[in-house]
Amino acid sequence: MQQEKPEVCFCTLALGKRYRSHAFLLAEDIEKHSPGIYLIVLTDKPQEFQKYSNILAFKHEQQSIGCYHDKRFVIAKAISLFNTCIFIDADIRILDKLQPDMKWLPGITARSCTSIVQHNHAYINSVNDAYKANRARDLTILSKLAQKLDLDLEDTNIQFVMEMLFVVTRQDGREIEFLKHWETIALYCELNGFYGAEGYAIGLAAAKAGLPVRWDAMDGIVYFKDWVERQKIKKGQANPDTTLIYFQQHEAIEYRQNSIFQKLARKLNKFIGYYYRSLCLRLATLSNFNFYYR
Repeated sequence: MQQEKPEVCFCTLALGKRYRSHAFLLAEDIEKHSPGIYLIVLTDKPQEFQKYSNILAFKHEQQSIGCYHDKRFVIAKAISLFNTCIFIDADIRILDKLQPDMKWLPGITARSCTSIVQHNHAYINSVNDAYKANRARDLTILSKLAQKLDLDLEDTNIQFVMEMLFVVTRQDGREIEFLKHWETIALYCELNGFYGAEGYAIGLAAAKAGLPVRWDAMDGIVYFKDWVERQKIKKGQANPDTTLIYFQQHEAIEYRQNSIFQKLARKLNKFIGYYYRSLCLRLATLSNFNFYYR
């Protein structure tokens, strides 16, 4: 008797050796704690994932300049295969079983989100004076973009979504419209030099598509993220000994020793990739000149 295919999957982006190494550990966590749940991976080297029976790996080359907005391609692939996809950063670890009674409502469910109005206040005030001018510039870009989209940034229903862990569930095709709007927003932000704006893009695209965004504590997903865990330890909310092994494994990947040749090759690839993707961005946006350039 054939086992029924689950309606939910995990999904992530793993470009480059560092993130592929993180994704290997993530896949092992999911297989250990939730066998039968697939991990969809978009990666530059899908052949490296062939030994993992719980991974569906698909070839992907970086499209966005900052790479952050490539997460939309992960969502697009995963939501085409499953009713619900849980996007998770490749360097997150899963520590326990995905609770089977978790129900995902149509739309977006975020582990962490807040109104864009509230986030903008924190975005400016969380840095020292040396960086405030750059962040004010980012918000000016965001304001112009919202006008072009006919969205009111003062609307407290429009959310900023923390992109390290969020869930998308199909809703009558609105999830497809959401992805199309995300692309438009991503191109505009990157064209104007605002590269790390995917949290804004998710919220704006959802608002434009009429896709609801909800907060949920997601108690049924027990995970480790290095900077999140450090905050918990600092506040006395977690025992550092409990997650020591995860810190060690994370740092072994993050601070792996590379030869001088490897470092030079990475810098050269980054340099060439930046200008290549910048050219592609310019060409892609010419098709809607009024929106992107006026």
